[in-house]
Amino acid sequence: MNILKKLFDMEEGFYRRVLVLALPIAAQSLITIGVNMLDNIMVGQLGETELSAVSLANQYISIYHILCMGLGMGASVLVSRYWGMREKEPEKAMTALRKTICIMTRLCVSLAAIFACLTFFIPEKIMQMFLEEGQELDIVTNGVTYLEYSVITFFFLGLSLTCTIVLRSVGQVRLPLLVSCGALFVNLGANYAFIFGHFGAPRMGIAGAALGTLIARIYETTIICGYLFFIDKRIGFRLKHIFLKTGDLLGEYVRISIPVLISDGILAAGNTAVAMVIGRLGQAFVAANSVTATTQMMSSVMIQGVCQAGAIVTGQTLGEGERERAQRQGYGFLGFGLALGLVSAAFIVLVSETVISSFNLSTGTADMARQLMNAISLIVVFQATNSIMTKGVLRGGGDTKVLMLADNVFLWVLSIPLGILAGFVFGLSPFWIYVCLKSDQITKAIWCVIRLHSGKWIKRIKTGKDDTSEELQASEA
Repeated sequence: MNILKKLFDMEEGFYRRVLVLALPIAAQSLITIGVNMLDNIMVGQLGETELSAVSLANQYISIYHILCMGLGMGASVLVSRYWGMREKEPEKAMTALRKTICIMTRLCVSLAAIFACLTFFIPEKIMQMFLEEGQELDIVTNGVTYLEYSVITFFFLGLSLTCTIVLRSVGQVRLPLLVSCGALFVNLGANYAFIFGHFGAPRMGIAGAALGTLIARIYETTIICGYLFFIDKRIGFRLKHIFLKTGDLLGEYVRISIPVLISDGILAAGNTAVAMVIGRLGQAFVAANSVTATTQMMSSVMIQGVCQAGAIVTGQTLGEGERERAQRQGYGFLGFGLALGLVSAAFIVLVSETVISSFNLSTGTADMARQLMNAISLIVVFQATNSIMTKGVLRGGGDTKVLMLADNVFLWVLSIPLGILAGFVFGLSPFWIYVCLKSDQITKAIWCVIRLHSGKWIKRIKTGKDDTSEELQASEA
């Protein structure tokens, strides 16, 4: 009973506060998944070669997306903490908050410039990275066309993504959701016009798909950054603050944020390695895995929302100097993760047969897909729990260095070797191969409980080199 009380008996207003943040973020993630699916359907009308080219080009763009997420989520840890500090030391906290946004923006633009230059000068080499020697030249040619039209997209994508995360960190979640809804229709309309040549637009094919995405990103950035830089009064960040001197906070930003960026980047490489293992298990396994992937993403959108809400709420609570309250809330998020994991598992079990039957699969592949669905329904319970802890509560507490190590040790030392052994040495069933490939989710969930209980995840965060106020410090464990 004491354990259940710790997990589910929260202070009044806790669940409402979490859901107010999490639901719009989850809805925005759902819209993004829907846009990607519709993009693939529209490009797929051009042919398999064009669809493959766009898919591979987007793998490169997704690397940039992951790095920007790392920059934004790392900044979110600091922004949330400083936002919580504003009642006690408003001038110092708000100055530090604006400096954090300034550093994040500079790094984002610099990263965009690097990716844009690589895309402009060596698009062929980029495409060839994702293809085995001897594969169709048409895929490379089409992919190069897509990338050439995406060069300046990096600047708009990075700024809209990172600034959205900043706005969420101070509780502004409604505007990004509304902007995403608008971007959905802008993207679809531009795709329809430029891919197929409707509304008097030229028929551009794969180049039209890239142009449609660019137009949608310009729309997002104009509204999100326009609001943050010219209208928002909560943060009060203006274009002139881009030129702030940030040397006293740069070390703190690097200490907290860079491990998030590195962790997310290495995890992306690890996920690519898992995909490579799956790719070598045979065409049937790949097909079965692709059938289950969308179901898994759909079941996880709420988990992603609560992850970001966990980081924001934890950071703000610690910024207020409420260490014990943050610890209690941490257990509440742990219970939230367990409950969401069970709901997600039930969702997968209920829809799995419907999803599988909607594809034209052979009997063997369909049976394999059922085994993977069963494995996912088990893994998602642990995945939900540890994701809300690692990407939410523990990250919000500033424990980013330890999380960087934990994320990657469990992935590279445990799950990838186990998956290789299960698939290629012991020849286990698809169910157990998938469980082994995702075993890091199970071990991380157990580790998160231990880490949460220790209290060592709560780290002190400074507002600058002259930060001596004890009121602004969360105790170092």
